[in-house]
Amino acid sequence: MSTTPYQQVPDTFELTIPPTTMTHTNIPVMQTMGLTKRFGVMTALNNVNITLSPGRIVGLLGPNGSGKTTLIKLASGLLAPTEGQILIHGMAPSPETKKLVSYLPDRPYFDNWMKVKNCLALFADFYMDFDKVKATEMLKALGINLNATFKTLSKGTQEKVQLALVMSRKAQLYLLDEPIGGVDPAARDYILETIIRNYNENGTVLISTHLIYDIEQVLDDVIFLWGGFVERVASVDQMREQTGKSVNEVFREVFRC
Repeated sequence: MSTTPYQQVPDTFELTIPPTTMTHTNIPVMQTMGLTKRFGVMTALNNVNITLSPGRIVGLLGPNGSGKTTLIKLASGLLAPTEGQILIHGMAPSPETKKLVSYLPDRPYFDNWMKVKNCLALFADFYMDFDKVKATEMLKALGINLNATFKTLSKGTQEKVQLALVMSRKAQLYLLDEPIGGVDPAARDYILETIIRNYNENGTVLISTHLIYDIEQVLDDVIFLWGGFVERVASVDQMREQTGKSVNEVFREVFRC
């Protein structure tokens, strides 16, 4: 892969949303300004400027180590910026913004001893916007035993449980870190369908992945990250019209080793 640093184009990323999907305040769901994150001498994100408006499914795309998970953890409040700022609905990450954000990490986060019904109860206790009935119906439709312990479930089933819970919140921002990375193709189809059918229509979904081919069909817009820089931003339709290629084809060209 080329080591030439890529500058951000453009400096801000603000997607045009149809008026019917905008919130009454028109405040961006997420906005970063000069956002930089370093871990010692390593810079994971470098001067990132992004504005996300409501009502879109946005792909955060890039190879491993490009800064995707770091950006998602900053948005969820698990990390603090080294420089710059990140705002969720106009506020710095805090207990207040956690009420607006539904976060799916890239690994299991329930204790192995917990039963699926315990996971449901935990979400119901923590989040006022959690729809327990909806989540229960989704899990039963998958044939998942609510009395099963988490450690007895396959990796794909564990991810389905976590996704069902995350998508059963009426959040403003859904942060999904590699939601299809560890599951088989059949499970990927279900996960993508779950995302489309269940997110709050006034919210925004930010999906981190490097599996572009599988996820392209559900995306409205894309952000390409490379080496901590925003290399490219565009709507999916725009990219196809301008290049005559799919997002997956453009991605392979940009990130060719």
